[in-house]
Amino acid sequence: MKRAFLATSTVALTSAVLVFAAPLAASAHVSVTPDSAPAGQTAQLTFSVGHGCDGAATTALAFTIPETILAVTPTVNPNWEVTKTSVDLAEPVTDAHGNSLVQRVGEVTYTAKQPLADGYRDTVTLQLTLPENAVGKAMAFPVVQSCEGGETAWTEIAEDGQDPHDLEFPAPTVTVTDAPANHDGTAEASGHASASDASGTTTPVSAEPDTLARILGLGGLIVGAIGVILAVLARRPVAPSQEG
Repeated sequence: MKRAFLATSTVALTSAVLVFAAPLAASAHVSVTPDSAPAGQTAQLTFSVGHGCDGAATTALAFTIPETILAVTPTVNPNWEVTKTSVDLAEPVTDAHGNSLVQRVGEVTYTAKQPLADGYRDTVTLQLTLPENAVGKAMAFPVVQSCEGGETAWTEIAEDGQDPHDLEFPAPTVTVTDAPANHDGTAEASGHASASDASGTTTPVSAEPDTLARILGLGGLIVGAIGVILAVLARRPVAPSQEG
């Protein structure tokens, strides 16, 4: 009976650990918030990193900007030095302000002033306008994470019909949605970085929408495991008392 009890308890606890570890492993890549934003509008994309390269501290994050995005404004982070690298356009284009452009920002690099140790989280934010003609598309922002003694390239992009969760090193992606309509049915003008309600109050976007769900999920798993153990204990026969 003792062996059966130990075996049952081990299986219950192992199952709880594996179930909770699965979402953590899936979220171990460089992520972006929000993961969707309206076409033709200014968006604030926040990229999060909370791990190193096989335990090594992070020293730099280099983001490749999609070709259809002409301009990007990196947000200053006091923990990082930021640089923009421009690339030539195949043909000059006119931006929303009527300016003729012959170059665009092709890469943004954040270099850590002090290496970010494995297991510590930080975020960097890029402000940019998503293309008006990209509704329904997932725009990838490949990022190379440089670390002390190595690097990890989060640059894999899912092919048509492929589940992005099957990728080992997925690039952060943002799905382009329709621009919200005004009261007259027309799309709102570009330049709005966040959602607003009818009164004009800006609604902030949560940076970690699933944190509470994970905590509650872990609590449920622990309670379930304890229940299994108590059930096994309740079924154990009680040894007859020895009366003198």
